[in-house]
Amino acid sequence: MRLLVLGGTLFLGRHVVAAALARGHDVATFTRGVTGSPPDGVRALHGDRDDPGVLPAALGEWRPELVVDTSCQSRAAARHAAAVLGDVRGYAFVSSLNAYRNWPPGPVRSEDDPVWQTDDDEYGPIKAAAERELGAVLGDRFLTARAGLIVGPHDTVDRLGWWLRRIARGGRVAVPDALEQPLAVVDARDLAGWLVEMAERGVGGPVTATGPVGMTTLGGLLAVCREVTGSDAALVPVPEEELLAAGVEPWQDLPLWLPQDVAATAWAVDTTRARRLGLPVRPVRESVADTWAWLRDAGELPAPPHGRPRPGLDPGREARLLAGH
Repeated sequence: MRLLVLGGTLFLGRHVVAAALARGHDVATFTRGVTGSPPDGVRALHGDRDDPGVLPAALGEWRPELVVDTSCQSRAAARHAAAVLGDVRGYAFVSSLNAYRNWPPGPVRSEDDPVWQTDDDEYGPIKAAAERELGAVLGDRFLTARAGLIVGPHDTVDRLGWWLRRIARGGRVAVPDALEQPLAVVDARDLAGWLVEMAERGVGGPVTATGPVGMTTLGGLLAVCREVTGSDAALVPVPEEELLAAGVEPWQDLPLWLPQDVAATAWAVDTTRARRLGLPVRPVRESVADTWAWLRDAGELPAPPHGRPRPGLDPGREARLLAGH
């Protein structure tokens, strides 16, 4: 079938393209044209989704039957897609756990938990508004995947990648004293293939699309990073109060770390529907090892998408934290 990927040259989008090609679809991507090109055999369409006339002009007479939307970052982008693509057979939309009004800190007990209803110009409310905009037109042909922490090769957001590079350098590594903090991830390749399948089947409704509760911990993930890099790094736990007093920003300066009062419930996320619909759970070690293999050949990474700052703790700050331990 004719399948349009909104996005398609960055992290998750490029894996969606690969999955769609592997399943025999006639694939087109629609991007701004600034982050690379799709593989040979894929129609490369370009434009700004916030401009109402650009998408229909780019499509011309090529009409998609299926859509996987990985790139919606504004209410206007959702509105314009709904106006042009409302007649497709299946539309899989990548939303976020941030669409839930109470996450973080959570917990998320089911897809029926309340989502944002405000007009705030922030990530969660925008994703929730986009869900409503597209769902109103597509009805039960619209699936919204409220994704959690996505990992895997080609991840330019670079949270897991930062830890891999830091641990590979060896020596004493400052880590939060929260290594038993639970953590759940979904591999981009698994999510991508599943999104294509959901669009093919015309499955609708919201799905909390991440790994199951209890799949790993922060300490378990960092131990795997040490294993796959062959590092002799010594993980040195630093108390949370010291980290916060030093201005270390959770999730940003020390990626994947959340303060105890948030982490206690943030990873209590029910994924029953995702499991029932067949979203795979790849072993964490495989995701980490494949990410490391990619990083070793990737060279200097581009800036993180959507203007995000680069994650990670600079060496000087880390040295000061380690001085007392």
